[in-house]
Amino acid sequence: MIPVSILDLVRIRQGSNARIALDNARDLARHAEGWGYSRFWMAEHHNMIGIASAATAVAIAHVAAGTRTIRVGAGGVMLPNHSPLVIAEQFGTLATLFPGRIDLGLGRAPGTDQSTAQALRRDPASSNAFPQDVTELQAFFAPAVPDQRIIAVPGAGTEVPLWILGSSTFGARLAAELGLPYAFASHFAPDSLEAALRIYRNQFRPSRQLNAPRAMIGVNIIAADSDAEARRLATTQQMSYTDMCRGTRGLSKPPINDIDDYWSPSEKTQASHMLTYSIIGSAQTVRSGMEKLLSLSSADEFMIVSDVFDHQARLRSYEIIADIAHS
Repeated sequence: MIPVSILDLVRIRQGSNARIALDNARDLARHAEGWGYSRFWMAEHHNMIGIASAATAVAIAHVAAGTRTIRVGAGGVMLPNHSPLVIAEQFGTLATLFPGRIDLGLGRAPGTDQSTAQALRRDPASSNAFPQDVTELQAFFAPAVPDQRIIAVPGAGTEVPLWILGSSTFGARLAAELGLPYAFASHFAPDSLEAALRIYRNQFRPSRQLNAPRAMIGVNIIAADSDAEARRLATTQQMSYTDMCRGTRGLSKPPINDIDDYWSPSEKTQASHMLTYSIIGSAQTVRSGMEKLLSLSSADEFMIVSDVFDHQARLRSYEIIADIAHS
């Protein structure tokens, strides 16, 4: 049907810890490799007790070392938090250790709250320089030229493929202008999906990295052996988004039988809107949902979030999805 990839939030579950979350990510990637997933990404989030991927490059190395062929990368690194040189060195090192397998998705949001951004020494205005930072990073990954004064070592010549991530039309325009692949975060920000894809495709300029537009979209998919079981598993993610609406973040919670016991009507409306692009059900239900979303978006790839509490149930969800995508 369509190439599929995984965005793993590296959730820390109640009764668990960060080490188990990271090891589960590595185990999921190993299974995903066998199931034919294209890539396995993790994202930079800071000061969140329920997410273990803050040191994203280190987490990528952990997963890549446990796999052999699947592409592993960031979805994404929040570039305004860092100097382009440091990111070039980090991902150049990863590309040297795992040649041909590293992706670097770039976002311009802080990936955290204002207080944590200050702790990261982030200038609130640094996101304004995002386009320039992206081109600077590209230059560091390019082969070094004679008399080049600053060289990323490792990094120069690795030409790590870049993706622009976005949840608005800004990223779509930038990706199109730079001729880079584009990933839209429709798994939590659904409103601008169609507009962003249209802008990206209409304004795309071929580049050295890419000669035609390539658009990937995020989608929440929770699959199980029955619709009822999938709906129950999905309550973990629904509670997480409800907590987000409440301004609280915590550890991943086990599923409950009735989500209406957890959220209020207004919270249901808000969380359900953020989760607009969610497909929940048995293989038949998921197949229908994936086909409809593909028809709507004409995406080149789905980046799938299957936020399931139990690790074995999460593996089963991704296995069902892979069977659908490759049939």
